[in-house]
Amino acid sequence: MSGGVDSAVAAARAVDAGHDVTGVHLALSKTPQSHRLGARGCCTIEDAHDARRAADVLGIPFYVWDLAERFADDVVQDFVDEYAAGRTPNPCLRCNERIKFAAVLDKALALGFDAVCTGHYAQLVDGPDGTREMHRAVDPGKDQSYVLAVLTGDQLSRAMFPLGGCTKEEVRREAAARGLAVADKPDSHDVCFIADGDTRKFLQGRLGAAPGQILDEAGAVVGIDHTAVEEEPQAARSPGARPRSSLMTSSELMPSGSLNRPRTERFGDPEFVAGMRAYCVMGHELIGDLLCEQKIEATSDVDRS
Repeated sequence: MSGGVDSAVAAARAVDAGHDVTGVHLALSKTPQSHRLGARGCCTIEDAHDARRAADVLGIPFYVWDLAERFADDVVQDFVDEYAAGRTPNPCLRCNERIKFAAVLDKALALGFDAVCTGHYAQLVDGPDGTREMHRAVDPGKDQSYVLAVLTGDQLSRAMFPLGGCTKEEVRREAAARGLAVADKPDSHDVCFIADGDTRKFLQGRLGAAPGQILDEAGAVVGIDHTAVEEEPQAARSPGARPRSSLMTSSELMPSGSLNRPRTERFGDPEFVAGMRAYCVMGHELIGDLLCEQKIEATSDVDRS
């Protein structure tokens, strides 16, 4: 129980289904903040209190499990390491893979529980051969099956996702009807362990500045990107988000961490026509597949000499 509306309603539905439910809140920060900053961050002291209050309303036992050290090693460090390797990480995927359905599930089974129930929006379907299959949620805007797709068959057989068959609006209405105070609590977004949303500052404090070379297809250096470390792009995760850096077609990240420029576009052109399939360059890394909707001005962060 994270302290949000989804996990609270998931717990309530598990109770209604006749399960013997125990609420567990994960303490994932060694130095948790007192309050959440709007929709940013999670795992604050306020979130723990919200989860406990929801458990009280449901009449179920409630515990806090300290997994801060495991989270730091398996999720936070992985986040930093992936950026250092020139790849954009997905910390939510790693958290599900290594924390919620590994560390938590293992501990739960050792304590005699049968399954882990969460507020993820995904559906589990038993296939023709009896194996458990992962399917998308009914609500396409909230579907989280993509961050659960790394789970094994054994893990899925011990998982419960009661919210996969409904929309977020239905969940909020149900929470209000049940008297849960978190019914209108904002969803948490972005990287939960970077509460202020300043990913650049977070990474620079751990990786330092590392300007990247920009290469053409032959491997020749055509420029240096002095942006160093840039924050995780909204455009890679949020539909309709506007990129803040240059766009290039057919780019790919080279093993050295340099960026290979497109075949036909001249890097440094002040603008180029939208509507092309493109990649957004943030710092010296490739961050995601975008569809441009307007002309984009090139940034001044690149040394074109």
